Amino acid sequence: FLGMESCGIHETAYNSIMKCDTDIRQDLYDNNVLSGGTTMYPGIADRMQKEITALAPTTMKIKIIAPPERKYSVWIGGSILASLSTFQQMWISKQEYDEAGPSIVHRKCF
Repeated sequence: FLGMESCGIHETAYNSIMKCDTDIRQDLYDNNVLSGGTTMYPGIADRMQKEITALAPTTMKIKIIAPPERKYSVWIGGSILASLSTFQQMWISKQEYDEAGPSIVHRKCF
C-alpha cells in the first residue's frame, strides 16, 4: 500500500523466528526457503543471508535456500495439497465460516 510503512521480509522472518521456542530457532535459521515469483530478483538470496545474519545472534548459522524452481513452488505445493485424499476434509463451507468465523480454519486445517 502506497505510503504505508512495514518491515522488510528479512525483519519479518527474523521476528517470526524470535517468537518461536529457543529450542527450534537454530533449525529455523538454518532452513529459510524462498518461494514464489517475487523471490526471483537477482541477488535476493544473498541479500536475505546478509540481512538476517546482521539481525540474528552471532552464534546462529543462517542458511537461505533458493531452489531454481521457486517461481512455481507455491503453485506446486497447492497442487500437491489439493491432490491429497485428506484435503476434502479441510474444505470450509460458507455456512461453517459464517457460524464459526476465521477460527474454523484452525479447527479444520491444523
